[in-house]
Amino acid sequence: MPSFLADLRRGFAGVTLLCCAALALAQAAPPAAPVKNVTDTYFGASVADPYRYMEDMKAPEVVDWMKAQADHTRATLSKIPQRDAVLEEVTTFGNAAASRVTSVQLTGENVYYLKRNADENIPKLYVRDGFAGKERLLIDPDKVPAPEGKHNAIDYFAASPDNKYVAYGISIGGSEESVLHVIDMATGKDTSDVIDRANFGSPSWLADGRLLYNRLQKLAPNAPVTEKYVNSRAYVHTLGTNPDDDVPLLGAGLAPAVAMEPGEYPIVANPIGSKYLIGLVINGVQNEFKLYVSSVASMAGDKTPWVKVVDNADEVTAFDVMGDSLYLLTHKNASRFKVMRASLSKPDFAAAALVVPPSEAVVTGIAAAHDALYVRRMNGGVSDFLKVGHAPGAKPALIKLPYPGDVDGLTTDARRAGAVFNLGGWTRFGGYFAYDAKSGKVTDTGIQPQGKYDNPPNLVSTEVKVKAKDGTLVPLSIVHKKGIKLDGSNPTILYGYGAYGISTTPFYRPTFLPWFNRGGVFAVAHVRGGGEYGEDWHKAGYKLTKANTWNDAIACAQWLVAHKYTSSPKLAIMGGSAGGIFVGRSITERPELFGAAIDEVPVSDLLRAEFSANGVPNIPEFGTVKDADGFKGLLEMSSYHQVKDGAKYPAVLLTTGINDPRVDAWEAGKMAARLQAASTSGKPVLLRIDYDAGHGFGSTKKSQYEERADTFAFLFWQFGVEGFQPRPQP
Repeated sequence: MPSFLADLRRGFAGVTLLCCAALALAQAAPPAAPVKNVTDTYFGASVADPYRYMEDMKAPEVVDWMKAQADHTRATLSKIPQRDAVLEEVTTFGNAAASRVTSVQLTGENVYYLKRNADENIPKLYVRDGFAGKERLLIDPDKVPAPEGKHNAIDYFAASPDNKYVAYGISIGGSEESVLHVIDMATGKDTSDVIDRANFGSPSWLADGRLLYNRLQKLAPNAPVTEKYVNSRAYVHTLGTNPDDDVPLLGAGLAPAVAMEPGEYPIVANPIGSKYLIGLVINGVQNEFKLYVSSVASMAGDKTPWVKVVDNADEVTAFDVMGDSLYLLTHKNASRFKVMRASLSKPDFAAAALVVPPSEAVVTGIAAAHDALYVRRMNGGVSDFLKVGHAPGAKPALIKLPYPGDVDGLTTDARRAGAVFNLGGWTRFGGYFAYDAKSGKVTDTGIQPQGKYDNPPNLVSTEVKVKAKDGTLVPLSIVHKKGIKLDGSNPTILYGYGAYGISTTPFYRPTFLPWFNRGGVFAVAHVRGGGEYGEDWHKAGYKLTKANTWNDAIACAQWLVAHKYTSSPKLAIMGGSAGGIFVGRSITERPELFGAAIDEVPVSDLLRAEFSANGVPNIPEFGTVKDADGFKGLLEMSSYHQVKDGAKYPAVLLTTGINDPRVDAWEAGKMAARLQAASTSGKPVLLRIDYDAGHGFGSTKKSQYEERADTFAFLFWQFGVEGFQPRPQP
């Protein structure tokens, strides 16, 4: 699958004293938020919203309250003994590898990638001629001017087919407000081409050096925030010219052959070595898209003759191109996906040939190389990897992997044979591997240095299946040190997501070792709403079926307690973004089941999220309050509206980045205020705010390490772990 499409989609003797000490630290109350109730009526139902005013993040009262909350949280966390020691450990373990490499892309013989050295805070863009070639620094975000106290980060990049230019997007403070630039590879300097509003830039190059990209519309100063991501257009840009004069190729109100809704956004790409243009029309976060084909030769601005190949009803979620072949990944009549091949010269999805049939394994990705199509599949929690020749009727062949794990970051170039991919697991950080088409062997590229703690010998992982409320078997992955006792005493994190059909696949980070080394258990609940068992699994935790997401989480929590991995006072539930539903609804449904919760950049108020800048693109996944069923589902999954006065909620640490473009910081703010006012447990509810971060993308290493240390210290404190309890005040 082209990289631009992938870009678009963490002893009992002192128990009485320890508990009292924990409560002593919690006595300093957070700043109270005034209640200014607003009542809305939806289809005859009245719904109260006591903190609606927080949605105005520029209001002085809200600014002051958020800052006071951040200061209170910082002061509270800083008083936890050994918090700084945990940060030192996180830093030691995290920096043990010489560097961390991500986003590897192949363009001809060149290899491009983002790399952050151990002594650096943010990844930089590099290139080398082959994996054995000399490394060359292209873009250092730290050298791009930024406001005082803020940092830049690279959001995306794409090299031209001849490797003369690289287009890249850069933004400030995790905002993802990308500005597109172009670097001239010969001089190592930026060209004069600077294009703002390129948040979903998705750059692609024509063979003649012109650039294809997506740009958001320019909004009037008083435009509603919900207009931000609508009516974007795909343009073609000639280097050295004014981008405001660029010709649109695809977008709402343009080509009559392509009817687009304002909320759909267009991408135009010219696959490397292809004479064809691919036009995508994507409905927000919806995985399925419409796909159009035209030829480069017939490109004529908004008069370009597009031919529709795929509609949303064809349920295609990924594509790639090799010669005249258009490969399509679809779940049409195949919940766990299949791969089809259509002709670009005579595009007709109905006539497409089957390339990889559906099976028990879930097909999770495709990438076309010169010699074959390479296919990722997920099978029982680990990946397998297939090669399918381009000749009609070619049979898929299994490629032997170095060890069981998750195949990710699959990248190819249509002009060269073989493929490169990342391989990691629950107890192994892994690295980038290359499949050589001639030898049939997989070798480590060496581009990712292995650190001292990247493959710890004392960690083990276990896969079990848990019976959910309705009898469905839900996969649960469990990681911990060898030899722990199943006596209910282990601090445990239950992590999950469950949205958009995204699967939580095996991963390991050395920065989790402070948790594991203190006897901590890390469990991942593969709840419905994700894609672990294909599209049926996704749709079983979606809109009106969304309750399965938190019911599955609760079942997994109960299983961990019943099997004595932990006990409720030592069990934390953790998730972020749409995983905020997983966390928030679990603790509002069963507050006594959990000792703590970590709610990261959480989706919390589903009734109002629709009216935020990123609300419209998310309607396909969650629904809209504008219809009765939509309202019903959204109210049920809205954690903020499910908080009950007088309930004894667990300790909660909510986190947010003030620049978050995906989930506005007011969602975490409203949830924190509601929990602080409602809970009678005496346990802390803290709101942690990072003023130089957004949703997590583009965050600095320092920010990531500090948040991880705060999380572990908070949980060790709440779970009564020795050494993390403050001394009682005299």
